[in-house]
Amino acid sequence: MPEQTAETRISRHARAAVAGVFFTNGALFANAVPRFPEIKASLGLTNTALGAALAAFPLGALIAGLFASALINRFRSARVAAMGMVALAAALLLIATAADWAMFAAAMFVAGALDSVVDVAQNTHGLRVQRRYGRSIVNSFHGLWSVGAVCGGLMGSAAAGLSVPLPIHLLISSALFSAVAMTCYRFMLPGGEDAERVTEGQDTAGADSHSSAPATPRRFHWAALRLLLALGVLAGCGAMVEDAGASWGALYLTGSLGAGAATAGLAFVALQTAMTAGRLLGDRAVDRFGQRLVVRTGGALTAVGVGAALALPSVPTTLVGFALAGLGVATLIPAAMHTADELPGLPVGVGLTVVSWLLRIGFLASPPLIGLIADATSLRVGLVTVVLAGLTILVLGRVMIDHTPTPPETTRT
Repeated sequence: MPEQTAETRISRHARAAVAGVFFTNGALFANAVPRFPEIKASLGLTNTALGAALAAFPLGALIAGLFASALINRFRSARVAAMGMVALAAALLLIATAADWAMFAAAMFVAGALDSVVDVAQNTHGLRVQRRYGRSIVNSFHGLWSVGAVCGGLMGSAAAGLSVPLPIHLLISSALFSAVAMTCYRFMLPGGEDAERVTEGQDTAGADSHSSAPATPRRFHWAALRLLLALGVLAGCGAMVEDAGASWGALYLTGSLGAGAATAGLAFVALQTAMTAGRLLGDRAVDRFGQRLVVRTGGALTAVGVGAALALPSVPTTLVGFALAGLGVATLIPAAMHTADELPGLPVGVGLTVVSWLLRIGFLASPPLIGLIADATSLRVGLVTVVLAGLTILVLGRVMIDHTPTPPETTRT
């Protein structure tokens, strides 16, 4: 019983620590976003120049994201996540002190690179904690990231409204969230990344799944690459659905439906609110119905919701459609990452790294793709790609694994 209590305490502390890291990651960069108009004005940037500088963020993420697995294997996911957060905080200070376009773009590039590495590391460690629990908890981590992003955006908006100088604002937020990240690091799991993994042939009823000894290296299988490609496509579809609300929801409401300025942002709000709620509640659905069914049902919900909104165009149907889409893809990206992390025949962290990288390609490619279709036809037609993304999720969602391996009864929490 004392051993069980100690294991339970370790697991709960680790879960709280990972939750804190996800929240911090969402809040940290979101602090700077409301200050972009101020940066644009102070540096005298055109819209094109600002857009080019902001594009340096996903570019840095694409380049650096491929190195996340090597860093995790060398330094462990806990250290990479926490130390990477501190480095990301420092990069935000570079944004605050940029004297020209080149420095601002360089700071955005560095921030994007660090964010991509931290993203893989925090998900890797979150899945370690999930394996200790023997049930789904990773969706709640992503939900807390969304809550953190909202809180960070509110902090940045308040600082801008109070005319707090940008360097002071980002110095305070960077110091605060760096302290949170380092505090969380103290309670994250020790040992190798495979310490909690149930290896092939292992007796789950009696083996010590939490041993700090490294697990037997997994043999490489080419079949894993095909599954990894399918998971990457699924993650890209999730990115397309998420970006549709952020990049095109307001334009569709005002340009195609004649909504007022006060209503324009509600498509994004509807999608993000539903997605956050779906992530916070998604673990229970996954445990009850299985990850595969939840993801495929979400794909159908996305296709039906947005399809109906485009077939019956109005402000209310559009808001409901985007809300259903947000709810539909709420668990998709966590599920794709979980499945990629459990693929046999891949070194630790490689599956997560590749899926995260392809996810960012989805975020980078989605806006120009829909924009090209909209220019050639209409934005209403362009948003049909969201319906197609939902149908793709419905079809490819069968590759998802359903359950987390169950740890020994003596250490379950």
